[in-house]
Formats: sequence, structure tokens, C-alpha cells
Amino acid sequence: MASEFEKNSTNMYVEQSPKGLENGQGQKNVDDDGREKRTGTVLTASAHIITAVIGSGVLSLAWAMAQLGWVAGPVILFLFSFITYFTSTLLADCYRFPGPGSGKRNYSYMEVVRSHLGGFKVQLCGIAQYGNLVGITIGYTITASISMKAVVRSNCFHKEGHEASCTVSNYPYMVIFAIIQIILSQIQNFHKLSWLSILAAVMSFAYSLIGLGLSIAKVAGAGHHVKTSLTGTIVGVDVSGSQKVWRCLQSIGDIAFAYAFATILIEIQARIFACDTLRSPPAENKVMKRASLVGVFTTTLFYVLCGTIGYAAFGNNAPGNFLTGFGFYEPFWLIDIANVCIAIHLIGAYQVFCQPIYGFVEGRCSEKWPDNKFIKSQHDINIPWFGVYNLNYFRMLWRTIYVIITAIIAMIFPFFNAILGLIGAASFYPLTVYFPIEMHIAQRKIPKYSFKWIWLHILSWACLIVSLVAAVGSIEGLTQDLKTYKPFKPQDQD
Repeated sequence: MASEFEKNSTNMYVEQSPKGLENGQGQKNVDDDGREKRTGTVLTASAHIITAVIGSGVLSLAWAMAQLGWVAGPVILFLFSFITYFTSTLLADCYRFPGPGSGKRNYSYMEVVRSHLGGFKVQLCGIAQYGNLVGITIGYTITASISMKAVVRSNCFHKEGHEASCTVSNYPYMVIFAIIQIILSQIQNFHKLSWLSILAAVMSFAYSLIGLGLSIAKVAGAGHHVKTSLTGTIVGVDVSGSQKVWRCLQSIGDIAFAYAFATILIEIQARIFACDTLRSPPAENKVMKRASLVGVFTTTLFYVLCGTIGYAAFGNNAPGNFLTGFGFYEPFWLIDIANVCIAIHLIGAYQVFCQPIYGFVEGRCSEKWPDNKFIKSQHDINIPWFGVYNLNYFRMLWRTIYVIITAIIAMIFPFFNAILGLIGAASFYPLTVYFPIEMHIAQRKIPKYSFKWIWLHILSWACLIVSLVAAVGSIEGLTQDLKTYKPFKPQDQD
């Protein structure tokens, strides 16, 4: 029987319980919330987390390591992984309310915050979550266009030689990416295209492994001599003193983007818990904690390998994007495959991240203007080989405008590292640290000024400071990029 999707109280779209399961055999196949029996395990949940987290953030880790060096780089990576794992366990306990093992299920981040904290913090969560999603779609537009352009440049270098200029503009590829997204955005029931998410996950592993393999080959190659150091780029040789400071701060933001885990984790949990994935018993929070441990450990291991081996391959001159910055020239066909994989991954990932935005805006407009025919009317169009398409003029217009706006912003700020750092810095603290800690305190009724209350707030404030300084470093990097950027001249913003 076809599943029904309708908007819940937080304007997120989740699968509703199938009809006709009121009694008899049907009751044996439903959980305590009336939904079909969950069948997933720690293994399947871990796979969801790993494939969702490993993405375009891995491309900037070699550059981040070059700014921080052999000591601070791995230490910061491990600190982010520890904090991410710790707060994800707190988040897993908040799936049910009032207790972690029983009670009302929550199917979205905003619903979790509403249940445990309420008040203005629900709106604050919405601003942080949806602002982060908008930023990610802009970042994906930039990254995808750079990868598309890199395929053209790779072939140019192969034909003309490595010293050729081979400058190409990002703009045509941003337009191509936007056109693809406009078409995909018109698909009303995007959940039916789960194959696109699976394809995107496979692509993210493919290009990450290609980049890692090329880095290993470069390190092992004869005559490989690059400059690395315990503290990264050297002041007075590679960078000035001020550049060193700003780049170190920006690199922290890049690492935070790579660990943009909480928003994705909540969406995974909503999908896992709401869409028949995790079975119970054991309790869902226990399974999710184990899955988070496996997911974060695997992701961290992968990130450390990509970051450290990438740094060993390129040294202090590591490019901002180690697959499009052309530290690698040959084999050109393998570099082309990697960049095609990036583009395909981001085409699917863009839709995954913008669908909640679409649902939120369309749900709010339907609530505010319930009798507006432009918003509500559906027009059936018979498309050969595809069946009947339900055309809604408001949906078509608003989604098209959204994609165009994100593409225009990406054209104005086509700077890979600075944008990634800014998004990571802006989203890490509120979604990964602040809300999980505050909800844990409220759920467990931890006494104010007790030892546990104090050290949790010390952790929260420390992460806030780190996020703020990373944001400042990324804004400074963005400012410097804008000063040297000539928008109508083809150049490389890699």
C-alpha cells in the first residue's frame, strides 16, 4: 500500500502510519506509534551515518592540515570527532519525550527542541537549521561548478601541458547545475527517488577514495619532496603572520563543516525512526549511540587519512580542494572520474538538503492562505513514459526562484574554502553543541551550578568561542578573496 506523507506540527514531512492496520494481523506489524514495524540494526544505521557524513568537506582537509601542521591538525580533528560523538549521544536520548527509553516520539530536530525546551528556542533552532541548509545548498553549487570546470581544465592540461593557463569560468557550470536542480526540484514526491540518494552516497565514497589513492601514490612516488612542518605553513616563508592566523581560524571552520553532523544526524534519525528502519528492542537511543560511535569513528579515521596523507602529498602548498586544485595532473582520466563523481554526488545532495526548505515554505504558505487557488490548485499533466504529473504553479515558481537565488549568491561568492569554513562555523555550535546540551540538562533535570551542569556549560561556551573565531577567520578569508576577485574574468577559485 502506498505510504502517505503529510506535514506534521513542525512543518517537516514525515511518513504517516498506513491505514487499515487497526486490528488482526496488522497489529503485529506495527510499532507503538502505529507505524510499520522497524527492521533496521546498528549496521544499517551506521551505514546511513557514514554515507551521509562523508562528503565534500573531505576535499578541504589537506589544506586545513597544511595551515595547522602535524600537531594541531590531527588534534583538532580528534577533538571535533569526540565532541560530535558525545553530543550525538545526548541527541539520541532526546528522540523520545520525556524519557530516552519510552514516551512520545519526535520526528524532527525542531520537534525535539519543542518537546524539551519550547519557547523561542524552537524558532532559534529553525533559524539555525534552515539557515544551515540554505548555506549548504549554496556551498554545493560552488563545489559542483568547480568540479565540472575541473574536468575541462584536466583535459586542457593533458593536451596543452601542465604549464598552460587553462583558465575557465565557473559561471556556465553554475548555470548548468542550477538548470538540473530546477528540473529535479519540480518532483513533488522526491522520497520516491531514493536511488538518487544511494547514488550520491556511492559517489562520495568514490571520489574520496580516488583522492586518497592519488595522494598515497604521490607520496610513494620517486623524487617526491615537499615541505611540511609540525606547525604547518611557515610565517615569513609561506604566509605572513596575519595570514597564518586567519588561515588557521578558517581551517577550523573547514573541519567543522566536515563534521556538520548534527543536522544530518537528526534528519537520519527522523528517517530512521519515522521510516521503519531501527527496530526495537533494544531501545532506539541505545542503538543510535552504537551507530554514532561506529559512524563517527569510521568518518574520523577516513578524515585523518585524507587530511594527513593529502598534507604529506602536497606539503605547505596544499590546494584548497585537493581534487580540483591540480596538485594531481595524471592520470587525467581518473581525475575526471573523481570530479564527475563529485558533481553527481552534489546534484543528489542538493536535493536532500533543500527538500526540508521546500516543505517548510510550502507548508507555511498553505496554512496562511488555505483558500488561495494559486497555492493549492493541482493540475494533472500526462507525461509520456512518466505518467501523470501534478503541476502546482506556486511550487514550480517558488522552487525555481529558490534555485536561481542560491545560484546567484554562489556566483557572487564563488570561494570554496571560505564558504565551507563559514557554513561550518555557523552551524557547528547551535546544532551540534548548544541544543543537545541544553536538552540533556532539561531532560535529566540537572541541578543548576552542580558539577555536571558547570562542565557541560564550560564545554558549550568553549565550543561557542571556537565557532566564533572560526567564523571570523572565514569572513576575513572571504573578504580577501573578494578584494582580488574579478567577476567577469575567468579564473580559478579552488
